[in-house]
Amino acid sequence: MAKYIFVTGGVTSSLGKGIIAASLAKLLQARGISTTIQKFDPYINVDPGTLNPYEHGECYVTEDGAETDLDLGHYERFLNTPTSQANNVTTGRIYQTVINKERAGEFLGKTVQVVPHITDEIKHRMLLLGKDGKYDVVITEIGGTVGDIESLPFVETVRQIQWELPEEDVMVVHLTLIPYLKAAKELKTKPTQHSVRMLSETGVHPDVIVCRTEEPLNDDIKRKIALFCNVKPGNVIEAADASTIYEVPLLMQKEKLDEIVLKKFNLQASPAPDLTKWNAFLTKLKNPKSTIQIGLIGKYIELQDAYKSILESFIHAGAMNEVKVKVVNIHSENLTKENVNEQLKGLHGLLVAPGFGNRGIEGKIVAVQYARENKLPFFGICLGMQMAVIEYGRNVLGLQKAHSVEMDPNSPDPVINMMEEQKRITMMGGTMRLGAYPCKITEGTLAHRIYGATEISERHRHRYEFNNAYITAFHNAGMVTSGVNPATGLVEIVELPNHPFFIGVQYHPELKSTVEAPAPLFVHFIAAAKLQASVNA
Repeated sequence: MAKYIFVTGGVTSSLGKGIIAASLAKLLQARGISTTIQKFDPYINVDPGTLNPYEHGECYVTEDGAETDLDLGHYERFLNTPTSQANNVTTGRIYQTVINKERAGEFLGKTVQVVPHITDEIKHRMLLLGKDGKYDVVITEIGGTVGDIESLPFVETVRQIQWELPEEDVMVVHLTLIPYLKAAKELKTKPTQHSVRMLSETGVHPDVIVCRTEEPLNDDIKRKIALFCNVKPGNVIEAADASTIYEVPLLMQKEKLDEIVLKKFNLQASPAPDLTKWNAFLTKLKNPKSTIQIGLIGKYIELQDAYKSILESFIHAGAMNEVKVKVVNIHSENLTKENVNEQLKGLHGLLVAPGFGNRGIEGKIVAVQYARENKLPFFGICLGMQMAVIEYGRNVLGLQKAHSVEMDPNSPDPVINMMEEQKRITMMGGTMRLGAYPCKITEGTLAHRIYGATEISERHRHRYEFNNAYITAFHNAGMVTSGVNPATGLVEIVELPNHPFFIGVQYHPELKSTVEAPAPLFVHFIAAAKLQASVNA
């Protein structure tokens, strides 16, 4: 029987429940305990696939094609193991399932209610990953904040699980905030007390309280929290602000969070977590030998979470190359032929990011042209790869109106076209080309040198593709299609051999980059930018 840990949050949102959950999972995994994490989100959307990045940050895609919450990216980056459709559930998906069952007559004429029907479906999903014996511990992060109306069915389900399962099989970790009032020069515990009281009123009582704080918690404050929140004194955990999220597992180890869990569950594990690779990564991350500047050309740069996986991939690849990657955010809407030299001055590499829609497209094309003509290391992802194709079509092949049918359905030269199987689709949610697909790489190309293989698998999320009607013209003009899908012939990778580093990929390599296995494309892109910096020095 698996053990279950539920992570809730109080006082305010954005405290980092996902990072705490991932850090605890990392510590347990490093002790030999098989662990997985899942996220339950309280919004009505079936998944975040149709959400604007400004609403909820990036949409993370799993190997099996699930469009999920960005916290699943943290789970994979920390644990170095893939997640799946089962690891992210929303209120929308729960209600959709229950309503479909009602329409099919599965409830035998009964009135369908939040309790027991909605909570039973939530319970089924919460316990699902622990039923096949694959995992010793299942950590479930409950999205939102205690007191939110939309979170109540999830909290009620946790109460039922606490009531149904043996006490030694269930644990609740509550993450809260201890604010520091500068005027009073005091840390205040009252918000935490109220948060725990509110959680307790639902019938759920935390076993551990993790306190986010800007200032250290002394023993007196910890004892006060323990006393008034009715938890054991040793179960009040300090979660101090860290310079990087990758320090948090070490902070949680110092606070003995993993030991508390093992004692509660009576699990046998290694005496200490093996964090050799993790510490080696942190050493490189904290001790870079130089700094490079990478321009991130995007449409959603106002919200860093919109490009979370890309930014984390830069961190992984930077550590691998022993450099600090300074990301310079450049809004593609503000980029023109007139100001491009000024805007991109001093950069050592350029990444054109994914996205959807017409806004800011011309700025991305201008950026690609600048990188190509100035021999600046260039990396295009998904839409970024498509912009590289359009730019080359316009400025090298002479197809002045070359475009994507996404932006210009009437383009006389649609070098980027809609995928054939997408043309008949009218529904938006979950209908793109999603998840892992194979790619065959041509030997002797830049892509082959990067991956060291002729067959790879990468994750996708797109509707549009390189139009193969133009493939011969592009080949003749010097652009190589170095990677294709073996089944469909879909172009996956384009590159320019007469350039120091110029590559665009239709897939999303950032989704597979982890601390222990950085994405090869990012590692080589940063290496090229590092070389560029040394040449410019």
